[in-house]
Amino acid sequence: MKDIKEPKTLQEAIVHFSNPDNCVDYLALKRWPDGVVICPTCGSDKVHFLASRRLWQCSNRHDKRQFSIKVGTVMEDSAIGLDKWLAAIWMLAGDKNGVSSYEIHRGLGITQKSAWFLMHRIRIAMQDGGIFQKFSGHVEVDETFIGGKARNMHLSVKKRRITGTGGRDKTAVMGILERGDKSKGTHSKVRTAVVPNRKKENPSG
Repeated sequence: MKDIKEPKTLQEAIVHFSNPDNCVDYLALKRWPDGVVICPTCGSDKVHFLASRRLWQCSNRHDKRQFSIKVGTVMEDSAIGLDKWLAAIWMLAGDKNGVSSYEIHRGLGITQKSAWFLMHRIRIAMQDGGIFQKFSGHVEVDETFIGGKARNMHLSVKKRRITGTGGRDKTAVMGILERGDKSKGTHSKVRTAVVPNRKKENPSG
């Protein structure tokens, strides 16, 4: 694994990451800085790189022996190319004033919905401080609706703000808990995010 030069401008980032080999080398160095590639399925370091397919293959016999750089990260189940992912990451990390999904949509030539999806996942990953790792082990997911209780509102406010029952007129919030393992000295992690609704199709990340 060789040292990778960091792009200094957006133009450099787009040109550099347009080469898929540069994308794989860059992410591999960030994910395994000591140069030892670890199989995300069994944890073995006995893997070799299949250059023609840009995949690694584990020497142990098990399902999913072959894996890409995306496996085990928030990019795993996304069909969006690494060139778009890395350029979007560069844009979000390098802009002090913030970047909107419309800017990424126009700058990278992807749909605004895809740009929003990228931004949502990247921001959550940055908050966690990791290299875009997914949850693992014992994970629990639930949702709730946040909003004032009708019985605590003045009658005029209640008539204006409460137009239905249940979660209507309230904000849906999803929470994900990854339980820690005391035997391994790991702590539980919690992530929360505002979501448009409770539907399965909602790309909440």
